[in-house]
Amino acid sequence: MIAAARVAIAPYLDRTPVVRVDAAGAPVRTIYLKNETVLPTGSFKVRGAIHALKAACSHGAVTEAVAASTGNHGAAVAYAGKLLGVPARIFLPEQSNPVKAGRIRELGAVLVETGRDLTDAIDAAEEYATSAGAFFLHDASSPEVPAGAATIGAEILEDVPDVEEVYVPMGDTALIRGVASALRLSSRHIRIVGVVAEAAPAYYLSWKSGQVKETATADTIADGLAVRRPLAPNVAAIRELVDHVITVSERQMLEAIAWMRAATGILAEPSGAASVAAVIAGGAARPDTASGRAAPVTVALVTGGNISPEVERQLAI
Repeated sequence: MIAAARVAIAPYLDRTPVVRVDAAGAPVRTIYLKNETVLPTGSFKVRGAIHALKAACSHGAVTEAVAASTGNHGAAVAYAGKLLGVPARIFLPEQSNPVKAGRIRELGAVLVETGRDLTDAIDAAEEYATSAGAFFLHDASSPEVPAGAATIGAEILEDVPDVEEVYVPMGDTALIRGVASALRLSSRHIRIVGVVAEAAPAYYLSWKSGQVKETATADTIADGLAVRRPLAPNVAAIRELVDHVITVSERQMLEAIAWMRAATGILAEPSGAASVAAVIAGGAARPDTASGRAAPVTVALVTGGNISPEVERQLAI
């Protein structure tokens, strides 16, 4: 499926760059940033959306594509719909990131803001799609979405052939499931570390326990990681694919945004900076680390750059 996804998205998306940067004072001195913010709509999500919508269209006419999102997936589906001539209807929670909502409107999709969080938006989108006979492109359950994300892992293997560990922000897990599936094709074991927001720990708790653990809220500045209702198949998948999962605080993500902007000029949103926050805060201790061992070759995924005005204000404080 990874090869098919690469073929599907190649006419529309350029390969994203890897930026080498020294992280002064961090245990991992040099890291490679896989910069997905340069893609159309400003995030990695277009990879999966284009692949999934093309696959759906190949099986018959799609009259309308429906998605639920905190913003980036919605913009990606709107973009894919515009490319492929499919109308899109995107459900977002109320009080969403205005930058992401604006992107969706600019792409011509119908925007429906409903509910307090992503879980509410998913429920509303699913109900609408069922009643309207529309195609519901569910970010967390579509098999094509992680296949699209897997193209990131394939590019990492080609561009950083000596990579030893990869840090991946973990929201609904489509990204990490896809990237991990590509990295597992390497003849070497590459350590995969998922990173979640401390204030939205549902998938961390589920990964740790092996059981679905819902949370009452997911109130974090990292709206792309704001998941409170994990899916059981995804929990099983990350238990198999992911070596370690760690949490990062709101402050750590803000510090990572500021550090990246100063060091590289890359402007990331909080969820896009979560992996970098984990690395520069000390990362996840390797079980095989011995005294004197060189720091591992580390890649951190910078997944999106649609930063909200509210977060910009917090950075200025």
